[in-house]
Amino acid sequence: MIENSWPLSALKVITPRLELRYVDEALGAELANLAAKGIHDPGFMPFAVPWTDATPDALGPNTLQYYWLCRAETSPEKWNLNFAVIVDGVVAGSATLTANDFPILRQFETGSWLGREYQGRGLGRELREAALHLGFVGLRATRATTAAFEDNAPSLGVTRSLGYMPNGMDRKIRRGILANSLLFELTADDWTNRLRRNDISIQNLEACLPMLGLG
Repeated sequence: MIENSWPLSALKVITPRLELRYVDEALGAELANLAAKGIHDPGFMPFAVPWTDATPDALGPNTLQYYWLCRAETSPEKWNLNFAVIVDGVVAGSATLTANDFPILRQFETGSWLGREYQGRGLGRELREAALHLGFVGLRATRATTAAFEDNAPSLGVTRSLGYMPNGMDRKIRRGILANSLLFELTADDWTNRLRRNDISIQNLEACLPMLGLG
């Protein structure tokens, strides 16, 4: 079984509304198909890396190559944990936890997207809470960060509703034009005192910890 050699393949985070499942080949293909249907208005770009600007024919291979690259580069020094967001048994979007030198820094960054038919239903906050639960409870992080362009109202709405604190601004080039990306952070203490939920569970994490530099 693949989880014997790659324990991350069995990792799940479960909430009352959705599941995060580590992306395998089948889920990667479903995410590529979902992305090809559209994630955002073509006139707007919410991502710092404009990967959705690829043609429909290129989007599928590009998406799978990205997931393969993240798996290949997984180490205690650097990891990108990609999850499919499952709602009522169907792939609805993606969530990612990213970290560098996590065993020392104990901080991670979150990112996510939902297919257009799943937007506006409160799932963005629910999947963020699932990701934070994994980071803070499962991985014992002390700090979470996130960022969004200043015109990305849905992402900023989720971030602010969860009580992240502003942490500066980063200047980016987006489709050849200057754009400001707002930075935020959330500490483990703030999350524990105000946000921690008792209805989120993590499955099959223990075997994954050595891969991420944790014992």
